[in-house]
Amino acid sequence: MIRQTLVHQRKTKKQKLMGYIVAGELPAELGNLNLVAFNVHRNGLSGSIPFSMFNISTLEIIDMGGNYFSGYLPSMMGFSLPNLQELYLGINRLSGVIPSSITNASKLTALDTGTNFLTGTIPNFGSLRLLQIFSIGGNNLIGDSWRFFSSLTNCRYLKFLVVSETKLSGVLPASIGNLSASFQRFSAFGCNIKGAIPAEIGNLSSLEYLLLDSNQLTGFIPSTIGKLKSLQRIDISINKLEGYIPAELCQLSNLGDMDVSDNMVNGSIPVCLGELKSLRNVHLGFNKLESTVPLKFWNLTDLLRLNLSHNSLSGNLPSEIGNLNVIVDIDFSWNQFSGNIPSSVGKFQSLVSLSFAHIINLQSLNLSFNDFSGLIPKSLEELKYLEHYVSHNRLEGEIPIGGHFAKFTAQSFMQNYALYSETRQQFPPCGKVHKRSRSKNVVSLMKYILPPIITVILAVTILLIVRQPKSKKYAPQSGISLHLAWRRISYRELEEATNAFVESNILGSGSFGSVYGGILSDGLNVAVKV
Repeated sequence: MIRQTLVHQRKTKKQKLMGYIVAGELPAELGNLNLVAFNVHRNGLSGSIPFSMFNISTLEIIDMGGNYFSGYLPSMMGFSLPNLQELYLGINRLSGVIPSSITNASKLTALDTGTNFLTGTIPNFGSLRLLQIFSIGGNNLIGDSWRFFSSLTNCRYLKFLVVSETKLSGVLPASIGNLSASFQRFSAFGCNIKGAIPAEIGNLSSLEYLLLDSNQLTGFIPSTIGKLKSLQRIDISINKLEGYIPAELCQLSNLGDMDVSDNMVNGSIPVCLGELKSLRNVHLGFNKLESTVPLKFWNLTDLLRLNLSHNSLSGNLPSEIGNLNVIVDIDFSWNQFSGNIPSSVGKFQSLVSLSFAHIINLQSLNLSFNDFSGLIPKSLEELKYLEHYVSHNRLEGEIPIGGHFAKFTAQSFMQNYALYSETRQQFPPCGKVHKRSRSKNVVSLMKYILPPIITVILAVTILLIVRQPKSKKYAPQSGISLHLAWRRISYRELEEATNAFVESNILGSGSFGSVYGGILSDGLNVAVKV
């Protein structure tokens, strides 16, 4: 039974009814209505779709996607829907075959039967010349060829084609280059496609998305992809492609996402990739890339994610890496980089993940005065040439004792949250770390609360001193007046002068105790009378 139905009717030449079903099953009586559009998208409906629904000749739009409908589709459905323009049945539990009669609905512009349990082969859809959206992915469709594919060349308005996660296998035909001039998105990942990517794919001048990952593709990356001037995303990862990354990819001025990972691509990273300012995500990991990373590559100031892991890249990482202003994830692991990690890494404001794992030639790692938290990875013990480390952060846990860590001084780890060590006297042993860990939140809170409070108290106190009448007892005996000079110092200087507002340096001792005159606070700048 239908628990609730909300009906909106609009009177035109034909009666139009939009249905919104909250839950339950569809009644067969719906087939008695002269509907133009029927929409129950994502309503948690179940049961079989009444066959009577497919006998409403006035229907133009059917959207039953995102439910739990089961059963199969009637074999003659296409003959009784002459006015049907859009049919959405995706994300359900439908079984059986795709009825070949659907090809008789000649006005069809959108057909989505994706993510169901449909089986069998794919009908020839060449007669649907108005078709724009065609999605059949996520089913158990089988076949050893792409014969249906050639029929789609008759669909001169086709824009989206989704056949991902089917069991089509076979080889992509060269006829892919004859698809519609307005063809924009091709998704065919996880189809067990074999063979090479046809060079004819370069004819799809309007293509924006090319998703061919998780297949069995071999051969080279065709240089003709460089002709796809509208391409925004290319994913050919998890295949068996080899050869070089073609420099022609640098002609894709709209490319935002590039994933070539998990292949056998070799050679170097094209220098010209650093000129693609549109790039946001670059994944080149798990290949055989070698040589150094081009210096121009660090000009990609809007890059969000970069994965170069599991290659044979070498050389030093330059200070220009700091140009990656908005980077979130970086993975340089399992390469042969050497030298120092540049201090410009500390400029990353949005960084969430940074991996240098298994870079055994690393000589210097200085991440001090940042906001890193968590544990110190024990894998860093394997870095044979490491020299410096991570003071003034929020790290906790046991300090590694293997490798060169045994030679590091306590200064390399000072001013962290809850580091402990059984071998270093400057740090508490394991048994006492829990007490310190519980207090770390208080310490962190006080770090931000105390400075402004102390500054205000000092300012008020010293202003009161300045305004008090000077006693004659201490008046100058000579006729020379004392001229007071003023200098503005930054909040940073004040913090350094008090060693980050350590208690022993405040209110009468340390740097504050040596300052005479008044202090006036105006935000981040402080005027000190000297």
